[in-house]
This record gives sequence, structure tokens and C-alpha cells, in this order.
Amino acid sequence: MTGLRDNFQRTIDYMRISITDRCNLRCIYCMPADGVKPIEYKEILSYEEIIRIVRIAAGMGVRKIRITGGEPLARKNVTYLIASIKNIGGIEDLSLTTNGVLLEKYAKEIADAGLNRINISLDSFRPERYREITRGGDVEVVLRGIVAAERAGLIPIKINMVPIRGFNDDEIEEFARITLTTPSHVRFIEFMPIGAKDIWSNEKYIPTDEIKSIVERIGPLTPVRARKSGPARYFRFGGAAGVVGFVSAITHHFCGDCNRLRLTADGKLRPCLFSETEIDLKSPFRSGASDEEIERLLKLSIDVKPEGHNISNRTDLKFLRPMSRIGG
Repeated sequence: MTGLRDNFQRTIDYMRISITDRCNLRCIYCMPADGVKPIEYKEILSYEEIIRIVRIAAGMGVRKIRITGGEPLARKNVTYLIASIKNIGGIEDLSLTTNGVLLEKYAKEIADAGLNRINISLDSFRPERYREITRGGDVEVVLRGIVAAERAGLIPIKINMVPIRGFNDDEIEEFARITLTTPSHVRFIEFMPIGAKDIWSNEKYIPTDEIKSIVERIGPLTPVRARKSGPARYFRFGGAAGVVGFVSAITHHFCGDCNRLRLTADGKLRPCLFSETEIDLKSPFRSGASDEEIERLLKLSIDVKPEGHNISNRTDLKFLRPMSRIGG
């Protein structure tokens, strides 16, 4: 099979795979203050199970894999998984999202294993504020990790920032200015009501148009044509080395271009980040399902993929799993 299309003629060629729900930080927008009870280890997909899913999905037309968590670098021997996925025929792009805490230690190792790119979640450069956002993290460790990733060739570095009104929105310009002198991609992501019920409010939420207007205080932005589809819309300052991106999950739905599926750490396939629908892959796997049966379930997940979400119209958001459980 050469490709997959859903009922709305979108090509589905991208899978985000969470390999753990555990994390070494407790970011305020990712999980509640009292944390999340971790999934029992025996309920987490093994690397062999993940590799098999990727192999089947690649045969169906999936070309891009992103490894997520929790914090994926916190799971032991992640380089084995990276190297194994990289060697699967048909996989053209392999990336990973991390909070950067372990990046200084593992950057060269994961690059040597075959990782192409990396996304780093970073919401403040100010040590005290970063410590508050992450409930105890050290931003200097992350900054050293970014340098290590650059040296390892994991470029362009993508930095994801979630602006929250009255909390870190005064750093939006500072983040955008990174792109003036470095080839980094700085992406501003709208604050989403996932796993953050204790801090989420409409007052703290900043829409993309407002974020963009703050960035434009630096200078005019010119649209940049992205080489690949994705949720971010990219722009560049005149003469800048890098680009600025905006991910507008709520105000400007990117659903029309959505090309992805999400696999949770406990083996549930989610056709949409904001949907309650999940297709269980783990149980069939562990009951001896054939590759053909797994392929059927993958097709089913694409068949039930919705045209778009209605998150902007929801007032009751308690159904949404914490992001650490879904996969960032």
C-alpha cells in the first residue's frame, strides 16, 4: 500500500508515539499539581511492540515518526528504539520531543542512533520562573542540552513555548529574537486545556493573533513556505537566520491539514488529540493478533478520524487526559 487517506481526503503519513507517561518535570500546563498516577510498567507497550506497530504502519504509508512522552529520554535504552525505527523501510523522518533535562547527556547518542530532529519544550529563560513552571526544573541544564543538540547535528532546533497571560507572556519577544541570529525554529503554542484544570482559565489563554502581534513589535514577518505539512505556520523576520512558528490549536484549527495519529504509551491509538475516541492496539497484540488484524485496526482509526475538533466550543473539558498520558 502506497498511502492512506481518511474520509476527508487527508493523507495520513505521520504517527506520534508516546513511549512513557513518566516525566522528570511537572509542568503546570501538562499535569495537575498533585501529579498523575503513572501507568503500571507492564501496561506500557514494549519496544518490540512499538517497533512492530511502526513496521506495519510504514507498510501502509506512514513516513514520519515522532517519539514523545512523558519524557522519552527518561525511558531506558531509548537509543535502541530510535535505531530500530530508523532501520524500518519507508520511515523517512524520525524526531523526538523532550523537555531537554537529559539532552546534554544523550544528544550525541540519539543522533548517532539515527534521530533526525528534536523539539524542546521551554517556556522561560528566567531560572526562578522556569522552576515555578516546571515545579522544580533547572533552566541552565536545558540550555546546555540545546547546545549539545546543536553540536550533535540535531538541527534545526525547534523550541516550543506556551505563552500564559500574566505568567510568561513578557518573554514572547525574547524568544522570538532568538531567530534573528540563530537558525532555530521558535514555535508559540496556544495554551490548551489539557491536564491543567488547576491553572486553566480563559483569562490566562492568549490567542495566536495576539501572540503574533507581540512578535511583530520586533519587525514585520514574512510567511515562510514549509517543506512539510504540520500544525505550525511559519514566518521570518527580514534577514533572520531562523523562523517563528505559531501553533493555533484553538483559534485557527489546523484540522484541515492534519496528517497524524497518536499512539499512547499504554497502546491506545487516538485519531485526534481532542477526541475521546481510542482504538486499543495493546490487547489484540497481546492476544496474538496477526499483522493483518493490526492493519485493520490502523485503518479503523483513520476511518473514525473526525473532520475537526470543537474544543473552542467546549465548556466541560474534564474528559481530556493529561498531556503526559496522551503524548506531547
